[in-house]
Amino acid sequence: MNKYLITGFSGFVARHFVEYLENTGDVYLIKGLDMHNPDFRFDHYKNVKIGFERIDLLSKEQVEYIIHEFQPTAILHLASFSSVAFSWKEPVQSFQNNTNIFLNLIDAVRKLNMDVRVLSVGSSEEYGNVSDEDLPLTEDHRLNPVSPYAVARVSQEYLSRIYTEGYGMDIILTRSFNHIGPMQRDVFVVSSLARQLVAVKRSGKKRGAIVTGDVSIVRDFTDVRDVVRAYHLLLNRGRRGEVYNVCSGKGISLKELIDIMAGQLQMEVDITVDERLIRPADNRKMIGSNEKIRRELGWENIVPLEQSLKDMIQYWEAN
Repeated sequence: MNKYLITGFSGFVARHFVEYLENTGDVYLIKGLDMHNPDFRFDHYKNVKIGFERIDLLSKEQVEYIIHEFQPTAILHLASFSSVAFSWKEPVQSFQNNTNIFLNLIDAVRKLNMDVRVLSVGSSEEYGNVSDEDLPLTEDHRLNPVSPYAVARVSQEYLSRIYTEGYGMDIILTRSFNHIGPMQRDVFVVSSLARQLVAVKRSGKKRGAIVTGDVSIVRDFTDVRDVVRAYHLLLNRGRRGEVYNVCSGKGISLKELIDIMAGQLQMEVDITVDERLIRPADNRKMIGSNEKIRRELGWENIVPLEQSLKDMIQYWEAN
C-alpha cells in the first residue's frame, strides 16, 4: 500500500496534494503532521485514508517515534516557515526552524534504516539575484541566496546531498518557483492582492486602491494543482539525488497580474506602494526552465495563469 507521510499538512499545498491523490483512484494511507490543526475536513475521501497528528518537528524523539510507528513508503516534506518576508523579520527563528525540522526528519529515517523516498521541497529563492542573460534558470545554475529564508533552503539542499551520497538515502529535491491557487493564505502576495481587489469590488466601487510592495518584480507562477502533480510524479519516478525546477517557464510582473485580476473583476485600480512591504534585498526577475522535469517525467503545467487568478478571486468572494 502507498503510505505517505506529509509534513506541513495544514498548508494549502498539502490540501491540493490530497485532492490529487483522491482523484487518481488509487488507495493511499496518509499521516499528516503539522504544528497547527487543519482548517479543512479530510474524513470524506473514498480512496485516501488520513490520520493527523499535531507535532513540532523540532522534537527529534516525536519525529522518530511517528516515522517508526507509521512506516511510510514516501515522505513529502512541505513544512516550513515559507514567507521570505518573515525570514527578514525573524531570521534566527526562520533559519533554525526550516533547517532543523528537515534534518530531524531525514536523520530519523537514517537511524531507523528505512527504505523510504523523501521529496525535499526547495525554492527558486536559492538562485538569488540573476541577470537577464541567465534566464530561464536551469538546475545547474549556481546558487546565490539573498535572504535568510533562501539560505535555509540551500542548507536543506546540501543536507539532502550529504544524506544521499554519504548515507545512501533516497532523496529527491525540487527548486519550486512561486505557486498560486485557491485556498492560499493572504500572507502571500498574489492571494493578498486578490483579496484586496475583491474587497474593493464588494464595496460597490468600480475604482479603488490597494496596498502593495514593489509591483515591478517579475516572477514565474505555476498553479498549485500543477505543482502537486509534479510532486507526485517525482515521488514515483524522479531520479534519486537529482534536483528539479518546478515552474512554468514564463515570467510576469506583479503589476501585470493586478491588471489581469482587475479586468476579471471589471474594475479599475490605483496602486499604493508601502515601503514597509519591500524587502531589504529582493530578486528582480525570476524565470525558471522546466525542461528537465518535462523531458524526464513528461510533466507540463496545464492550468492557465488566467484560470488560476480567476479561481483565487472566486475563493475570496466565497470566503
